[in-house]
Amino acid sequence: MPDAAIDDLLTQDGGTPRRSFLKWSAAVGGGAAALGAGAYFGVLPGIGPENAAHAESGSGIDRTVWSACVVNCGSRCPLRYQVKDGTIVRVLPDNTGDDGLLTRQIRACVRGRNMRQRIYNPDRIKTPLKRVGPRGSGQYEAISWDEALDLFADKLKHTIDTYGNESIYKNYGSGVWNAHLGTSGGWERLFNLLGGFLGYYGNYSYAQILTVTQYHYGAPDEQISNSFEDSVTNSDMLVLWGNNPQETRMSGGGNTFTSAAAMKNNNLKIVVVDPRHSDSAAVLADEWLAPRPGSDAALVAGMAHVMISENLHDQAFLDKYCQGFDEAHMPEGVPAGHSYMSYVMGLGPDGIEKTPAWAAQITGVTERQIASFARDLANARAANITQGWGPQRHANGENQARAIYTLAAMTGNVGIPGGGTGGREGYYWPITSWFPDGENPVKTQISMFGWTDAVERGPELTALKDGIRGKDKLDVGIKFMLQYGGNMLSSQHADINRTRKILTDESLCEFICVVDNQMTASANMADLILPDTTTAERWDLVPSEYTGDMAYLIMAEKAIEPLFDSKPAYEMCVGIAQRMGIEQEFTEGRTLEEWARWMQAETVREHPEFPTFDELRVQGVYRYYNPEGLTVALKDFRDDPDANPLATPSGKIEIFSTGLWEMAKTWEFPDPLPGDVITALPEHVDTWEGPVEARTNKEFPLQVIGHHFKGRVHSTYGNLTLLKEAHPQMVWINTMDADARGIVEGDLVEVFNNRGRIRIPARVTPRIMPGVLSVPQGAWFKLDADGVDIGGAVNTLTKIHPTPISKGNPQHTALVQVVKA
Repeated sequence: MPDAAIDDLLTQDGGTPRRSFLKWSAAVGGGAAALGAGAYFGVLPGIGPENAAHAESGSGIDRTVWSACVVNCGSRCPLRYQVKDGTIVRVLPDNTGDDGLLTRQIRACVRGRNMRQRIYNPDRIKTPLKRVGPRGSGQYEAISWDEALDLFADKLKHTIDTYGNESIYKNYGSGVWNAHLGTSGGWERLFNLLGGFLGYYGNYSYAQILTVTQYHYGAPDEQISNSFEDSVTNSDMLVLWGNNPQETRMSGGGNTFTSAAAMKNNNLKIVVVDPRHSDSAAVLADEWLAPRPGSDAALVAGMAHVMISENLHDQAFLDKYCQGFDEAHMPEGVPAGHSYMSYVMGLGPDGIEKTPAWAAQITGVTERQIASFARDLANARAANITQGWGPQRHANGENQARAIYTLAAMTGNVGIPGGGTGGREGYYWPITSWFPDGENPVKTQISMFGWTDAVERGPELTALKDGIRGKDKLDVGIKFMLQYGGNMLSSQHADINRTRKILTDESLCEFICVVDNQMTASANMADLILPDTTTAERWDLVPSEYTGDMAYLIMAEKAIEPLFDSKPAYEMCVGIAQRMGIEQEFTEGRTLEEWARWMQAETVREHPEFPTFDELRVQGVYRYYNPEGLTVALKDFRDDPDANPLATPSGKIEIFSTGLWEMAKTWEFPDPLPGDVITALPEHVDTWEGPVEARTNKEFPLQVIGHHFKGRVHSTYGNLTLLKEAHPQMVWINTMDADARGIVEGDLVEVFNNRGRIRIPARVTPRIMPGVLSVPQGAWFKLDADGVDIGGAVNTLTKIHPTPISKGNPQHTALVQVVKA
């Protein structure tokens, strides 16, 4: 890409080119380390409507309107669209706020700043399309909206009448999260009014930790840790365990900023634990540990052995707040030898002492590093262990997540300023009103990862074998599928070749509709394609998500009219509701803009300090804060565990889980693979295609993971030319592995196993653990004539086999080989 094009892409409004986002992220936040916990809570001076409105003198534009980058990166960023003659001619970032830790500007990254290329992309779906060739052939004919909505309504009515509402499924998709209107688009409200649909639980981001946390901490979702803002002043160690905010949360308003602010605290040691030397390791870390993928629970056990042997663990905390660390604090009825201490010291059923030498053999981290890290962590005054979602996305990822939680308990860091729980960095969750989808009359749910099984063999799925919730078994498979704002059919689910084979059998799922604004590979699997708008072409309200102790709400105004023959999903739903006889119940007489106004009015009714809808149109962004100050997770529990017990059976942190102990007795694994076990302790479990098998598998000796990527968010933005030039899709391979195969930087290589083969350039680097490859996840699947995926989608290589407890996606567990193409 020419330098001028890069500068144009990355230039901040009124500033200089930012040729490296990482250099910028490391430079902001001056003075943040001195911020006190009580500062900047309340309405911010100088960031009101009178200062936020942006006058574009002499620009020749017609107007500037506020909008947002609405994709699932975990931040959400304001954008300002400059409009001329009905066309967006420039995208500008937030121009409110400053460089303060809790007053910061929310500057969009290169992805959001490149929004024009997404809005005006040749891949835009321009009109409704009906399939005319075999499913998956990509053969379509253009049809009118009346024909399209008639077809949808007819198929929906036929499915309900023939199979019942449990056969209708709205598939997981996060390309429109977290817009208040756009997230559901109206589809769930529509289906609920028609009798409901088969639901799902979990998500592809953190299914394992979401489910298993209830057995450890009693929380119905992941257990957050303390915020990065808290670590800025109160921690002397910050551990980013499989956590990469500099790439996964690439927002000036989010954790790229706050983690960089933490780095500026000279008294804070930052340790990154990751098989890949990520940009967070490069920019933030004082120390990097590189365990083999899927070996985190073994690393924790080796560290625990050091702490126990040298009496470095916090026994007083464990005695008072935890169940199951030692034999004196076990639930009744459990045989001796099942405490975590017994497991670590070799006194448990397996009889293996989990020494640093044992852990080193599994993890690849040296004994010296394991012991040194354990001592530093145990001796820290206050350490915030924050785990990302990579460690739990493995074949026994539930145990990995719980093991990292356990380190926080062993070091007594739970519930104190500067400490943490071992979960992801804390945040203040948005409090604004959402579009009312109503209640789903169908209570049956499958795991979000189980939909291909529900298509292929739905009536065989049961609660004890497959994690069905709400009833003992499914009565029918998925017959009608809606894929809205997602790319699960040919990118984000596992084993793409097998997934496509299941979907091309029209005797299974009888009708597939894809609603999107880009012609993805998933769209090519549909029977009916409906062209959605982008956020620029509809009204919405957009909250922040995982942005720490500063939450915010963004106005997303309709900047231009819908391009081509596209419609907002809500208007599609209105048309279908008309045909199904429920239009008034669905709309309540409101247009899309009127629903947005209603939602903001509801927020203002409950929180009068918020701006009105029209005030927010001028102001653009409204910042607000946790009224309790900086996030210190489980502080009430730490202060008084009797008055504030956890929602576990014991009321305590359950290192030995009573619930999992009982579950292990009843859950079924008819055709188990290694790792398909449930353990009451967070033990290391050797799994299929895990780090132990990699050492003996001569055909496929390399582990492959899929890291999140600066060039796109999952698969969103995956077709934008400028971003692909700035961040090309390449497989990371260690220098030693490359040398053994005659591979040099830039060589075209093929990565393959029995599930598929991708062709992709090689990035030869010491920044990844030997024996491990990493393919940036989210690339658009594209088969050539030989059946090779030349798009480089990592899920061509991954396996459809759920994890044991959450029935989640183990998409970092896979073995492959790589050769020069």
